[in-house]
Amino acid sequence: MQKPSKTSSEHDTREADPEKEKRVTLISIKTGQAMTIPNTDRLGLCRSVSEFEKLNRIGEGTYGIVYRARDTRSDEIVALKKVRMEKEKDGLPISGLREINLLINLRHKNVVELKEVVVGSHLDSIFLVMMYCEQDLASLLDNMPAPFTEAQVKCIALQMMNGLQFLHDNFIIHRDLKVSNLLLTDKGCLKIADFGLARTFGIPFRPMTPRVVTLWYRAPEVLLGSSVQTTAIDMWAAGCILGELLANQPLLPGTSEIQQIQLIIDLLGTPNDSIWPGYSSLPMLEKYTLKKQPYNNLKHRFSWLSQAGLRLLNNLFMYNSTKRATAQDCLDHSYFTEQPLPCDPKLMPTFPHHRNKRKKSSNMPPAETTSVTYKREEFGQAFGPQISTVAIKKPKR
Repeated sequence: MQKPSKTSSEHDTREADPEKEKRVTLISIKTGQAMTIPNTDRLGLCRSVSEFEKLNRIGEGTYGIVYRARDTRSDEIVALKKVRMEKEKDGLPISGLREINLLINLRHKNVVELKEVVVGSHLDSIFLVMMYCEQDLASLLDNMPAPFTEAQVKCIALQMMNGLQFLHDNFIIHRDLKVSNLLLTDKGCLKIADFGLARTFGIPFRPMTPRVVTLWYRAPEVLLGSSVQTTAIDMWAAGCILGELLANQPLLPGTSEIQQIQLIIDLLGTPNDSIWPGYSSLPMLEKYTLKKQPYNNLKHRFSWLSQAGLRLLNNLFMYNSTKRATAQDCLDHSYFTEQPLPCDPKLMPTFPHHRNKRKKSSNMPPAETTSVTYKREEFGQAFGPQISTVAIKKPKR
């Protein structure tokens, strides 16, 4: 009886000749697993990136460059995120696989949607096709003619908390929450993006890489060397973002880890073991001598904010991460039920040209700045104090 021929879905296990056959990476959309195989005629699992017309570069995430592109099949505008492959000799980097695995299984109105994975003819040409959002909060804060109103800030914050609650309920820590990773559609819908540093977690929490989260949004337990990371590090970052939106400038714009710690102490006071059990045993305290500052200055920094608003910020900035507000605590907070009420997302301002046509940050004209010129870490590395060249505008009140 004649042996049946192999189907196109079966993988030929014979050793391929690398000099005669090109090797490509195929990714299963269902599992997120990748394998490198010969024969470019097996691209049926993924569409070719040639079916997308790149329109312009719109940013750079932790692990990839992002383009605005047009799907030539459907004429839909999408975001194409090129996966970084600089040091990879075979297959996808683990960071890319993690992001694909997470996003494939996440469907929520406040989390960016991964539509598909497409490939080019070379190993270093792998792209994530994502829902396109017209702007990100970082560029809006840098370019808006007037700051967000408090009603608009509440609208943004509620959507951010909704997205975080969904992630945390599904045992995912984002670990790089910042304004440039919060996108807005032209309908005012906020999307949490860039999951290159995200991790799943279990109970009990296991140690993770300590140097995560962009410096300005990094929680004190991470700055001081704790290896245990919980959803509380996302909530600290959320507090920094809420404060930034309310003040219309970065809340804690440190340029080094030690300065970041000092800025936190200036704002919240010096921690101790009574308010933060285990504080004195944190690894980095062997290297740093922190100044003594007994006062919490949030009320002075946000003198115009209501008592409920101050309570929310204080709850998000608890030194003891076990007592820090959760996303659900924030959603239930009285700050969002007092006047001014959160506005309808459809009434949020939109400025599509800031995202579609904006120049590279290094070419932007100088903006009006405060007496100390801070620069936004819009697309900076997650590690260390590298900063870009986008100046923060002076708050307009």
